Amino acid sequence: MRIVGGKLAGRNLTSPGKAVRPTAEAVRDAWITLLQDELAGARVLDLFAGSGAVGLEALSRGARFVDFVENGAPALHSLKANVAALRASQKCRIFKQDAIPYVARLTENSYDIALADPPYGSGKLDRVIQQWREVPFAPILALEHSKDHPLVPHGQRYDFGGPTRLTILRVK
Repeated sequence: MRIVGGKLAGRNLTSPGKAVRPTAEAVRDAWITLLQDELAGARVLDLFAGSGAVGLEALSRGARFVDFVENGAPALHSLKANVAALRASQKCRIFKQDAIPYVARLTENSYDIALADPPYGSGKLDRVIQQWREVPFAPILALEHSKDHPLVPHGQRYDFGGPTRLTILRVK
């Protein structure tokens, strides 16, 4: 696993192992490329951060800072190692907690972009979307999810030929 683009391109990342489903490099590259125009100087939230690969990719491509939310021990270990290895601790904060209560405390526009990749089939995706609809904590909510997961109709959807789909929701 490595950073695909930007100023940190090619840098290797530590993986938390089989305990976490990593976002494939091609999907991660496409995800961040879709958001490229909004990334410069952005405040980014990476929910269900895992190893931090998606948020670190955003940082590599111009985000000002990234807050990571993760509560799994193996993932936290690799996330902390990756932030340290990339010498990004001045631009990152790590919150060891569940993403659902975290977003429930956010106010409108707490971030510029929120990224969420919850465990497929967990129901947490729907809870994040519901909270975002009630209090849009970022103008852009970008989601990785199973292509079989029903979502709100107004999002931009991108399929990758396998089980993965990206959906980008924007405040109207």
